[in-house]
Amino acid sequence: MAKPLAQTPLALTLGEPAGIGPDITIAAWLRRNELKLPPFYLLGDHACLARRAKALGVAVPVADVTPEEAVSAFAAALPVVATGQAATAEPGRPDDSSAPAALASIGRAVADVRAGRASALVTNPIAKGVLYRAGFTHPGHTEFLAELAAAGGKTPQPVMMLWSPLLAVVPVTIHLALREAIALLSTELIVSTGRIVASEMKKHFGLARPRLAVTGLNPHAGEDGTLGTEDKTMIAAAVDVLRGDGIDVRGPLPADTLFHEAARKTYDCALCMYHDQALIPIKTLAFDEAVNVTLGLPFIRTSPDHGTAFDIAGTGRANPASLIAALRLAARMARPAQPGS
Repeated sequence: MAKPLAQTPLALTLGEPAGIGPDITIAAWLRRNELKLPPFYLLGDHACLARRAKALGVAVPVADVTPEEAVSAFAAALPVVATGQAATAEPGRPDDSSAPAALASIGRAVADVRAGRASALVTNPIAKGVLYRAGFTHPGHTEFLAELAAAGGKTPQPVMMLWSPLLAVVPVTIHLALREAIALLSTELIVSTGRIVASEMKKHFGLARPRLAVTGLNPHAGEDGTLGTEDKTMIAAAVDVLRGDGIDVRGPLPADTLFHEAARKTYDCALCMYHDQALIPIKTLAFDEAVNVTLGLPFIRTSPDHGTAFDIAGTGRANPASLIAALRLAARMARPAQPGS
């Protein structure tokens, strides 16, 4: 019989072993009682965690466990499920073990979540440049997870949401040069993204009818076509289709007036047309608390909203707030949603 979700731990990936992933993992576990964190286990290398704890000057018992043993071990030790891939990189200095260790952790964590051994996936930051040099061919973490989630020859459309208590945003196009993002943007992509966001916010955030605000692409949402026609044609058409689906959606709306306090009260999530249009406001409002959530996958995935920070790895200066928020949100999303929660 499967364990109730409340007794099923979160699977946390190692991320780039030379980055701050080990630091913030240790820091989060040390505050587990104070913050009443949900139980989690790290997919990785015991020796890597032990070396990092020594570098940080903290005493952290590390327990080698199976996923089924993680919850009972969590109170007394940081549970680690071995991937069999050593991580030998020193803080701030990736080496040849970095990419294999990071990828092995992600692959095993996804397998655990899909098999029900973990209730959700939380990922520590990876270094895409390190992975690319090792032959990694995906644009980023999200696209790799989508491939791992593929079933029956079909790869799901992953949707990146940045969530905080103050603001939730979704960039319709993500890690692309601005010229490429505009070329990729289409009514169909906006519609499919909006449908996934509305469905997932209803399923995991307890919103009976999520309110979506859709930004324009051009200044002033095109100023009635005088500053570009994409808003009147492509984006407005997408809003009409979404509204026809019964989704509570408005737009296209000028992005420069959408993120002040009064405006944010009128919607639950803003769909933005390109990366910086979405990420600048949320990183301004909630830099340390924002969480990266991947919607559209057959499992829950959250991540801290920051990078590997090689320059401070192993120094004790890394702030674990975003990882802590990611762990809490993953546990919340894994629970059956209650309307209004």
